[in-house]
Amino acid sequence: MYTPSAFAIDDLPALHQQILDTRLAILVTHGERGLQASHLPLLLSPEQGPNGTLYGHLARANPQWQELEAGAEALVIFAGADAYVSPSFYPSKTDHGKVVPTWNYVAVHAYGSAEVFSDAHRLRNLVSALTDRHEHGRAKPWKVDDAPPDYIDGMLKAIVGFALPIQRLEGKRKLSQNRSTADIAGVREGLTASPDPRDQTLAHLMPKE
Repeated sequence: MYTPSAFAIDDLPALHQQILDTRLAILVTHGERGLQASHLPLLLSPEQGPNGTLYGHLARANPQWQELEAGAEALVIFAGADAYVSPSFYPSKTDHGKVVPTWNYVAVHAYGSAEVFSDAHRLRNLVSALTDRHEHGRAKPWKVDDAPPDYIDGMLKAIVGFALPIQRLEGKRKLSQNRSTADIAGVREGLTASPDPRDQTLAHLMPKE
């Protein structure tokens, strides 16, 4: 990921937080079948390895797990908030007019090679942890144990798990840091006033005076 120094996220806890905040990641591999991508919910174990370890699973019918098993390097993309930035947001537009549209966004890329596993006990622990994470806070959270055991056993046979120690981790927070203080404030105000909640989310991430 091209990341000018002004936009780089170098703090490991901040990188991990973006991973945790991203509900659906994109797993990308390149192998004998060419480029493949899957959209997956993942778990992060921050303490495992220097950069943490990611856990997830793929459908056994999805050939991408075979690329992981063969040792293909994986790229996992965690996309955060994003927003279109109109030149009209910049006060400097009225001064010299030398402004163009851009896009502000937050993203983290994780790289590594995965261990693939099919052990039923390990898979059950993984899907239980994923379920508990996303059911948390619901009035009546669903548990894996709520389903018939034989049904769950059959479902586990249809998936393959993986553990991906993060060998390289990079993040980008492009929030108009390369603009003047006045222009940053203009972008923040413009996005805050937008009726699109996605724009408002990005505005809250921008630096304030």
